[in-house]
Amino acid sequence: MNPILQFGTSRFLQAHADLFVGEALDSGDALGCITIVQTSDSVESARRVAAFNRSEGFPVRIRGWQDGAAIDVEQRVTSVTEALQANRDWRLILKRVAGEVQVILSNTADQGYKLSDTDNVALLETDEVPVSFPAKLVVLLYARFKHNAAPITLFPCELVTRNGDFLRGLVTTLARQWNLSAGFLTYLEHECIWVNSLVDRIVSESIEPVGAVAEPYALWVIENQQKMTLPCRHPKMIVTDNLERYERLKLFLLNLGHSYLAEQWLLCARPANETVLQAMSDAYLSTQLEAVWEEEVLPVFVALGEESVARSYLTQVRERFLNPFLAHRLSDIAQNHVEKKKRRFEPVLTLANGLGLSIQQARLRTALAGDK
Repeated sequence: MNPILQFGTSRFLQAHADLFVGEALDSGDALGCITIVQTSDSVESARRVAAFNRSEGFPVRIRGWQDGAAIDVEQRVTSVTEALQANRDWRLILKRVAGEVQVILSNTADQGYKLSDTDNVALLETDEVPVSFPAKLVVLLYARFKHNAAPITLFPCELVTRNGDFLRGLVTTLARQWNLSAGFLTYLEHECIWVNSLVDRIVSESIEPVGAVAEPYALWVIENQQKMTLPCRHPKMIVTDNLERYERLKLFLLNLGHSYLAEQWLLCARPANETVLQAMSDAYLSTQLEAVWEEEVLPVFVALGEESVARSYLTQVRERFLNPFLAHRLSDIAQNHVEKKKRRFEPVLTLANGLGLSIQQARLRTALAGDK
């Protein structure tokens, strides 16, 4: 049976965690194979589940620049050997989590942590599937606790700061609201291992029915925790005691840069299918973005004593934004735009203020003020 259970079938996970585990399997450095859980019921979802269950795996095409050379290769991901559908296979999923699963991966998109008023403690006694992902975890981990209380390691890959701590907070809050036992709360808070991590790869397109097109750059930064079980070991995985530094780089430079371009795309009613590359090729947009980075973001890194590493990372970000092989559409980046802006712009303003910097950060403030 597969020791890794994954919630989320996104093209990102296919080209990131699933590919990492597949490559690690080839070198004997993976925990094992992956079972994917599909939570929606659409015809498209059913087609995706069927495709994941095929023995030949699925393609991930890597396209872009790496060390000054063009890369265009297709890799076959064979780490996913089973796909289940939550509403159809919930009993089996409960059994798996109560038994052989050692690691849970997730990437449930921007709304994935949203709770549902319909989820309640009665779900522990029925075969009904919880609506929200946190409630699904309460039910699944309660089944594990009642069966054998073995520790389990959870790797949320959602783009939320300290995502492991955040998800643990949601799950334990639900467990308290449901008046579950003190023993189960102790199990959730102190025995289950909730790992904070950061994922970084631009995955611009899907390949139907499953598969993805992605850039060569990839990174998975994992905060070190005692007793955690890694899904694999991989050259592009970093286990660190200083996750915050990596989070700042990605959030303040890459993510912020994407959302600033999306902001201009929305305000200026630019072409519907405009890509990041096309935006960066526009003199006005690229000049504005460079000014945001140089005048409103980099001074924060200077004040933190991290200017050198920030400029080095920004050089990579520019190369990634100018990747001629990826159709990374601003319409995709602009999904859930207001929430993304809050997560990506406000921390820069807050940190600059906390550091006592006398910089106006007018462009970022204007972008946020438009939502009030």
